[in-house]
Amino acid sequence: MSPGIEALIHPHSIEELRERMRDGEPFVVHGAPASTAELRSLPLLGSLDTLLASWPDPVEVFHPEVADEASSSMVDADEARTRFADGMTLLFSEVQRCAPQLLPWLETMRADLGLSALTEARCLAYATPAGTGTATHFDQNENFVLQLSGSKRWFLAPNDNVSRPMTRHRLGQPLDPELESYARLPMPSGLPDDHTEIVLEPGSVLFVPRGIWHATHANTDALSLNFTFSAPTWLDLFSAALRGRLAQSRQWREAAAPADAATFEALLRDLADDALDWNAADILAVTEG
Repeated sequence: MSPGIEALIHPHSIEELRERMRDGEPFVVHGAPASTAELRSLPLLGSLDTLLASWPDPVEVFHPEVADEASSSMVDADEARTRFADGMTLLFSEVQRCAPQLLPWLETMRADLGLSALTEARCLAYATPAGTGTATHFDQNENFVLQLSGSKRWFLAPNDNVSRPMTRHRLGQPLDPELESYARLPMPSGLPDDHTEIVLEPGSVLFVPRGIWHATHANTDALSLNFTFSAPTWLDLFSAALRGRLAQSRQWREAAAPADAATFEALLRDLADDALDWNAADILAVTEG
């Protein structure tokens, strides 16, 4: 079977997954299908030792008092080994740069999901010591987790405070101003009571929807590979196309002088007249081309 969503969630269908995505619900497949053998046999990901021995870049270490990437530091591979032994989670970013076999998986999965060509698609590897995990948070991306080794418990709950977030947020952390502008407050003080628990064993695959509350706890030392897709919103595509169009205008490139509201008003009127001739196909031809 070729790389892609179908291989990752076999024997389930892409349509089943898309239905869960539309509803913002997690999707899990247990077992180790032959279709993921290529991923599970990558030498780089054979164990934490092989990953550390081959890793050329700094490794992100989660500080134990928070256990979240919002409270972390970067160390070299040797120091990361020591920190892991001390009970700290390790994050390896952009794994596809060291394992180019992952690139066709990322591109095919992006296309399978129907996401924009401007989507940031990357692979992350998490090494989590037994008895530790990550703090409750939600992400702005769609995430597929392939458990490579060990056992890890996931706690997932619907997010009744924020729909389709554009930024990541950890529970208890101050809200950034834009997120606060469209969140329903107050935020919960802990993981919602209606959460579900899913245990991933080697070969399990979990889809974690954008915006869903989640936290993790490793039952044993655990290593996982994540396929993460940060897709632009319609707002992002329109903003990119609008900036590209206005950048062609000498008047719009002038330094802003807030006291000269009349000039700005004239530019806005011209823009409103111009926008009458815009259409989605033209904008998408620019952003997706």
